[in-house]
Amino acid sequence: MTSTDRSRMPEKKRVVIKIGTSNLTHAETGHVDLLKLEKYVRVFSDIRNRNKEVIIVSSGAVGAGRKVLGITERPRELAMVQACSAVGQAQLMMIYQRLFAEYNQMIAQILVTKGVFDNETTRSNTLRTLEQLLQMGVIPIMNENDAVSTDEIQSENFGDNDTLSAYVAELVSADLLIILSDIDGLYSDDPRREQNATFIDCVRNIDDEIMEMAKGVRSDVGTGGMVTKIAAAKIATAAGIDMIIANGDRVHNISDILDGIPIGTLFMAE
Repeated sequence: MTSTDRSRMPEKKRVVIKIGTSNLTHAETGHVDLLKLEKYVRVFSDIRNRNKEVIIVSSGAVGAGRKVLGITERPRELAMVQACSAVGQAQLMMIYQRLFAEYNQMIAQILVTKGVFDNETTRSNTLRTLEQLLQMGVIPIMNENDAVSTDEIQSENFGDNDTLSAYVAELVSADLLIILSDIDGLYSDDPRREQNATFIDCVRNIDDEIMEMAKGVRSDVGTGGMVTKIAAAKIATAAGIDMIIANGDRVHNISDILDGIPIGTLFMAE
């Protein structure tokens, strides 16, 4: 890949950023990593200070709910997962609110289900709300409404919000979608199991070979793996949106990506 592939990143105005469960929680406990979340908030606020529009698709509600409810392991019962999510969503937004307030940045919460994107009326209503919030300089924070929808929990339809972030990017005609993961991007094989796995820095066409690379690479923490991220890339690139999968462990990767530094795997828009 040549440097020109990233040269237009600084021009991206409207950016959707998806933060996965593995990026927001401690691997040992599954509870929210407050230090890392604080760094994310600082980066997001700084992006707004650069006169860019930001929409955050955030996981982590179940982990936050587990801590509040005193549950040490991820529950297996569907109703318990939904309860953790309902409690944790409120807790997570309270944390976001406190952290963003330090930088005088307003935020808003939007919970959706897959049906929102399938229905023309609810699509239009959601878009109108998002456009108004962005116009007022507010950062929308979005998540699936697990209390009433079990798509992500049961069928991995949203895949730890991977696909949701692509739907959101398509809805608002974003310039760029960044999906943060627990690995550096797409590899020819799972780099945690295969030492000879080759890093793929740029994908211009999502073909069967790319799909084969994605199989077997998944997160140990969230509900989404590389397959759901490639599915998100298909949606985004088909809508004319560049998408990047990058490692969220280094929070400043987000700023570096917007500066045009070649980080992560770039899926180029059709």
